[in-house]
Amino acid sequence: MATTVTGAESVEWDLSDLYAGPEDPRLFSDLDDAAEGATAFRERYHGRLGELSAAELTDAVAELERIKSASARVETFARLRLAADSSDQSRGALVQKVREQNTQIETELLFFDLEWAGLEDDVAERLLVDPALERYASVLRSERRYRPHLLSEPEEKISAEKSLTGVSAWGRLFNELLSDLTVSLDGESVSLDQALAQLSRLTEQSERAEVAEAVTETLRPGLRTRGYILNTILSERAVEDRLRGYESWIAARNLANEIPDEAAQSLVDTIVGRYDIPQRFYTLKAKLLGLPRLADYDRFAPLQETPGTIPWEEARELVHESFDGFSPVAGEIVGRFFERDWIDAPPRPGKILGAFCATLVPDVHPYVLMNYAGERRSVLTLAHELGHGLHGVLAQDLGLLNASTALTLAETASVFAEALTFEKLREREDDPRARLDLLVGRIDDTIATVFRQVALNRFEHAIHTGRREEGELSVDRIAELWRGEQERLLGDSVEVTENYGLWWSYVPHFIAAPGYVYAYSFGYLFSLAIYQRYQEEGDSLVEPYLDLLRAGGSAPPAELASRLGFDLGDPGFWSAGVDAIGVLVDEAEALAAELG
Repeated sequence: MATTVTGAESVEWDLSDLYAGPEDPRLFSDLDDAAEGATAFRERYHGRLGELSAAELTDAVAELERIKSASARVETFARLRLAADSSDQSRGALVQKVREQNTQIETELLFFDLEWAGLEDDVAERLLVDPALERYASVLRSERRYRPHLLSEPEEKISAEKSLTGVSAWGRLFNELLSDLTVSLDGESVSLDQALAQLSRLTEQSERAEVAEAVTETLRPGLRTRGYILNTILSERAVEDRLRGYESWIAARNLANEIPDEAAQSLVDTIVGRYDIPQRFYTLKAKLLGLPRLADYDRFAPLQETPGTIPWEEARELVHESFDGFSPVAGEIVGRFFERDWIDAPPRPGKILGAFCATLVPDVHPYVLMNYAGERRSVLTLAHELGHGLHGVLAQDLGLLNASTALTLAETASVFAEALTFEKLREREDDPRARLDLLVGRIDDTIATVFRQVALNRFEHAIHTGRREEGELSVDRIAELWRGEQERLLGDSVEVTENYGLWWSYVPHFIAAPGYVYAYSFGYLFSLAIYQRYQEEGDSLVEPYLDLLRAGGSAPPAELASRLGFDLGDPGFWSAGVDAIGVLVDEAEALAAELG
């Protein structure tokens, strides 16, 4: 297999808006200033929060935000450099050095959250309703939700210090192990992302089977190590939950997402209860592919020969046009990402897998990283991350604390951007069979975002529960639990092969952010509701939607959603979204019948 040339090979980000380089003297002088500021902050406010007026508390939070912004900016720079090339040990060393210094800053500032949470409710409420505290009232009110789960200051300091050699260290190791993986295809070594992209390009099942086998052979050698890392994270989560009094493995994540446990479970149960939708779709797709039944590696297969690689410039034009057609404001912002080198696009050795957008970059714009492989999914991934980028730019003026968005709401702008770009792709296609291929591809992505992510959530539930009840899980037991949840999702419509039991081991979310994945389903269904309203109401929804993004995390997700007329507490809201996915499958079945 020849290496795919996309035109993205030279599309690398320019981090000089942060710092000129790792030797930039401002880098550590900023950290030193933050450290000195943290010490002075502690000396000034430790033990005094209950004495402050609302205006004085506002000044204190503003100074806290300034200190945290300075330290976050340095750490962002270091982490972005490492993400672009984790094989460079000097980059890893810089991240560790910065992280160690930032931990010292964090421990100096720990007292603030503890003292604020410790204030009596009537005292806190009197401050929160004072107009002088308006800018930070939502942030401070939100922080008090952690009150039952905080430890003493000495214990919190130990926890922060130990994280450097604990969970964050294991996460870094896992990512570095993944970054080093290469897959051998036709005698050529390619990245794991590039290999997986072939499963959505190859029309012959035998060729997809060869790619799947090559991916499995790449994952097999380091499986025990990755399994050990996973077990360590599972154990760490169990200890943390026990010490902090969380009732379940997912409770801490739900609290961070500002969604009640029962609401999160309602979302999951609603989606699990409609696994018939992906099963019906995969049965249709097998028929369209001329197969008696799909194998797991066939799920993203194209219906017909793809027209070839989508060049980077074409992807750029398509995505930019999608944003600009929705709103010139959105188009202008997204245009900056391309024009000013805020994107790192090409796959290369040592680069982390997948894609992300670093949105909370104090006083600087977001940055996007992806591994552009030149297929349709890469185009939609570009749109997805630029949706995050748009969100980050629009909320930036709120400052570090107010711009920070719960994960559930953070995925809304990204998935909405995918919907815009998909419609643009469909508008450009006249051939009915190509349009069917596009629709099938859209349903592929929808199922991956909604149903597969909930299946991953159920796998996490199984491994976290299993680790607590059974002890350390063998890689065979992990594979058994992984395959079990996939079989539950796919039913008889897809064969889950024995080798697929290893494929959990390249998903970084299980390590870096336990419980994260259901946020994709939440974000998709919420954005789908917004997109349907946009199709019905047109331009009248543009400004309200942009205002939602401008609000960042300045209010809880349910309140922000209510501003658009949505009730996230209504189970019918989620059911309606899932039913809309079923309608897409209906459309695909009807179009397939027309084409014979």
